[in-house]
Amino acid sequence: MKAVTLLLLVSSACGVFGLWPLPGSLSKGNVALKLAPDFDIHLNIQNAPQDLMDAVTRNTFHLRNDKLGRLVVGRGLGDRNAIMHGNTLSSLQVSLTPGAIARTITAEARLAIGSRREEYALVVPADGSAASLSANSTLGLYRGLTTFEQLWYHWFGRIYTLEAPISIIDSPAYPWRGFMLDTSRNFFPVSDIKRTLDAMSMVKMSQFHWHVVDSQSFPLEVPGFIELANKGAYDLSMVYKPNDVQDIVDYAGARGIDVMIEIDIPGHTDILSTAFPEHIACPETSPWKAFAAEPPSGQLRIASSATTNFTAELLSAVARMFPSTLMSTGGDEVNLRCYAQDPATQADLMASGRTIEEALDVFTQKTHGAIMAEGKTPAVWEEMVLNHDVKLPNETVVLVWLSSMNAAKVAEKNFRIVQSPSDYFYLDCGGGQWLGNDAAGTSWCDPYKTWQKAYTFDPQANISKSQAHLILGGQQLLWAEQSGPENLDSIVWPRAAASAEVFWSGPGGDLNAALPRLHDIAFRMKQRGVQAIPLQPLWCALRPGACNIDA
Repeated sequence: MKAVTLLLLVSSACGVFGLWPLPGSLSKGNVALKLAPDFDIHLNIQNAPQDLMDAVTRNTFHLRNDKLGRLVVGRGLGDRNAIMHGNTLSSLQVSLTPGAIARTITAEARLAIGSRREEYALVVPADGSAASLSANSTLGLYRGLTTFEQLWYHWFGRIYTLEAPISIIDSPAYPWRGFMLDTSRNFFPVSDIKRTLDAMSMVKMSQFHWHVVDSQSFPLEVPGFIELANKGAYDLSMVYKPNDVQDIVDYAGARGIDVMIEIDIPGHTDILSTAFPEHIACPETSPWKAFAAEPPSGQLRIASSATTNFTAELLSAVARMFPSTLMSTGGDEVNLRCYAQDPATQADLMASGRTIEEALDVFTQKTHGAIMAEGKTPAVWEEMVLNHDVKLPNETVVLVWLSSMNAAKVAEKNFRIVQSPSDYFYLDCGGGQWLGNDAAGTSWCDPYKTWQKAYTFDPQANISKSQAHLILGGQQLLWAEQSGPENLDSIVWPRAAASAEVFWSGPGGDLNAALPRLHDIAFRMKQRGVQAIPLQPLWCALRPGACNIDA
């Protein structure tokens, strides 16, 4: 259940209080308060890091330029008298708690999962005296600044709230609040990724899971392996170069987001055959359905010591490009028939005396050892724990995607879990069949996953109390078979904000109370250039509850 001390979401006088995600502890009043024309944010921190100062600059810009009218009939017209007679707020005083170290937001965001400090306290008096924001870390201050932005609305040049005084004490229920983007099926320019990171930061997401390559393309230029991008990208203009990677991870870090890269192995690797054909079994074999989950088929020859060493060197090179303590090696949808029919794999198994599962274990120990030597904690999809006989250390992070019911099975094996179930969080579901000549086809994970479906997710369902600590949080995901820059925003936002609140505020939220706030954050996203789609007709958004099924 959400631990909110006091929340008045809807009233005839004040309309919608538009915070997303919902703070852990909140009290508010019904007094009008407006920002002074010279309102300023003061950092009371000696040697404040540059990314915190930049965050304050962005925050001030958003306050002045969001220009979001309240989502009520008249869009704030009825607030005029209250605004004119309200007190004026001149400053927000920002400080770290005594003894806290002023590290960069970026450094705080990249700490090992579970050790990041994101709590903060925010007080906005009604009498016009200075507001205050305090936290134990710059990351906590950043989360508090994000909340402060959402308190204010615009009407005829006035920036105001009708709900002072406001007091918030807040911290996340789970450290992993994420979004996964697949950039291999279709390419997304750096600008699209940055805009996505901006939207993620608005709803306090902490983890960007970058599924950068797959069987269809290899758009990542890896030092020492540049032929993979040269031959495996769709076009030389569709490549993330090392300076692009640095740009993205720095941009994310400054917004409180860690970037976990995924190189999915040993399946989903046909594209490597364009540069290193000797390492790939059953490349682009027909019928593809016999050898892969989707076209083209092709996966690494895990029984080959040469392939194993090659893969370990590749992963080490990728690991050095990313500062996160996490790195995913995937491990889903390994096709055993492919290996059974690959003469080279069968010859290697015969020579070593190993079974294919034993070969997979050797391959995994070598490749995971390579990234662990670079300071990375491995993450894998659930099949590596549930379907294969592979020895994994218990600090391994397991992403559960096939079914929400599988989390309990992973927890029984004492692995840490990121909830990513397709039955709640896959944003591409319900888009119809993308394979050709299949007029009656539907997407494999139908139906469309609404924000309401995601919002009802319980991270602890079927998890015992003794295993509760294993749940790190969760994420929503976009596989890009039918997505590109043209529809990225509309598919992701505001739906992905639903899980952001589940994993920040905790499960058990009320759909009826959440919808007006979700409208609010979606409209605010649009003011900042993120093309979030409407959830209802505007008539409904301006009249909370009027379009409920039982209204």
